[in-house]
Amino acid sequence: MKVAVSYINSIYSKTDTIKKIAECPDADAIHIDLMDGKYVRNTNLIDEYLISLCNISKPLEVHLMTIKPSDYFPKLLLLNPVCIYIHPETEPDPLLAIKYLNAQNIEPGIVINPKEAISEYEKYFSSIKRVLLMSVYPGAGGQKFLMSTLKRLEELKSYQKHYNFTIYIDGGINAETVKLVSLADGVVAGSFICMYPDFQKQISKLKN
Repeated sequence: MKVAVSYINSIYSKTDTIKKIAECPDADAIHIDLMDGKYVRNTNLIDEYLISLCNISKPLEVHLMTIKPSDYFPKLLLLNPVCIYIHPETEPDPLLAIKYLNAQNIEPGIVINPKEAISEYEKYFSSIKRVLLMSVYPGAGGQKFLMSTLKRLEELKSYQKHYNFTIYIDGGINAETVKLVSLADGVVAGSFICMYPDFQKQISKLKN
C-alpha cells in the first residue's frame, strides 16, 4: 500500500515538514491540500511556499478543496504534480477539467465525500486515474476515521473491476485504521506522521 503524506498538521513549519517528508524513503508522495476558505472553512493556498515545493524531488499530488479548481491548474503545472484531485461539484465542467489534466500528463482524480453517493460519480470513472475516498469530512486535519468508509470502500472496489482507477483513502489514518482499508491502493496520512518527530518511523508503522 502506498502512503502519501499530508503536511497540514505538523509539529514543524510547513517548509520544514515538506523537507522532512521528502527525506523519508518510504513516503510515496507529498499530499498538498489546497483550500480557498469557500468550499471548506479553512484556507491554505500555495503562494507562500511554492518555491520550496518546486525544489522537491518527491512526487507531488494535489487535493483542491476550492471553488472552480481549474483556475489553479496553470500555477500548479509549475510543480509538475503526478495527480490533481478535484471535487466535481465545484467545477462548471468537470469532464473538461479532467480532459485538460490528461492532456498535461497529470493523473486526474476525483474526491468523494462521506455523504455523497458513489454511484453518482460513475460517469467520471472511465476518464480518471484515481479516486480519493474521504474517510472524514474535508477541510481539517486530525479528524476521527468514519467507520462507514469500510462499506463505501467495498462498493467502490466493485466499480474498480470495470474501470482503470486506483483508490486512496484520506482521513483519520493511523496504525489501526490502515488495517481496515487494506483493500485500497493507498492512503493519505497527516497527523499520524507529522505530529511526531520521526516521520519515517510513523510511515513504517502504516506500511507494516
